[in-house]
Amino acid sequence: MRSEDEAVRERVRHAVARALGSRARDVTLLPAGLGLRRFARVTLEPGAAAPSLIARVDAPEDPAGRPAGVAPEPPLEPIRALLEREGLPVPRSYGGDDGVLLLEDVGDVSLASLAPGLAASERDALYAEACGLIPRLQRVDDPGGVAAFSRRLDAAQLAYKAELFGEHGLAARGAAATRTERACVREAFARIAELAASAPQRLAHRDFQSANLHVRDAAPGRRLVMIDLQGAWLAPPEYDLVCLLRDSYVELSEAEISRHFEATRALLPDPPDPESAALRFAALGVARKAKDYARFVDVATRRGDRRALAFLPTTWRHLRAAATAAASRDRAFRALEALVLSLPEPACAP
Repeated sequence: MRSEDEAVRERVRHAVARALGSRARDVTLLPAGLGLRRFARVTLEPGAAAPSLIARVDAPEDPAGRPAGVAPEPPLEPIRALLEREGLPVPRSYGGDDGVLLLEDVGDVSLASLAPGLAASERDALYAEACGLIPRLQRVDDPGGVAAFSRRLDAAQLAYKAELFGEHGLAARGAAATRTERACVREAFARIAELAASAPQRLAHRDFQSANLHVRDAAPGRRLVMIDLQGAWLAPPEYDLVCLLRDSYVELSEAEISRHFEATRALLPDPPDPESAALRFAALGVARKAKDYARFVDVATRRGDRRALAFLPTTWRHLRAAATAAASRDRAFRALEALVLSLPEPACAP
């Protein structure tokens, strides 16, 4: 592992020299996430473009993280540049080389790390700011040549999430799901695909959760910066709200979720009617949280990485709430709701 880390540092030093004509005084690797991409904080010599940068070091992606036949995520550019031109808060780019992109250092404080310790009023203000970015994202037009506008949440993506949950999620009950149970999951996710396909298609960050919103010192209303943008795609208007409000890393109350959801719905382009929006929010919440639940278990089993198991209890509660809300609005989700409610409450495992 040490030699692999040094190889990453050397790639970063080379990229800094080639892209900036500067020398990296120090390269500190940041803790790895569940993905295979690595990040490092780079301290530069005095007089360089900035005192420090974040180096994003690409790696071959894990094909198990996407449906067979679906292309991997596109590069960060040009979606980052497009959002920057539109005035949205994203890290500046300083160029790069050899699969290393040098980005503005927006600090280590994410909404995920900060929110739990905030007073209710300050947390509410930050979440209102975050929600306010979603209508702005949805008003960005396709300029041509940006892959995000040719990608979307489709039936293949949702069928993949269904298989993950049927195989890994339902196994949390202590036994593999039966063929009938897995068929039930597929049918419910096919219904989600119908709802998604018939909805307006809007630009979505795709992973608009608290860990991907960094908080910097700035005036109120201008503190958040969006990172991890390369997965952006077209999705129903409620998709990014699901990612943020039914987040596995910060658990908001149902009252907070409802308040932020309704306030933001009214600000969306051509605001969807309340009932359609509520049904899609619930159904997409099922898809998102079922996938997260299954993936956390899968990564712990397949890679031996148990860190995400600490977030299973929150994910479980969100999944139950979303399944119950979906079933109350659409009979097609009642059988899935019963399966979700049969999942035992997970212990918090480090």
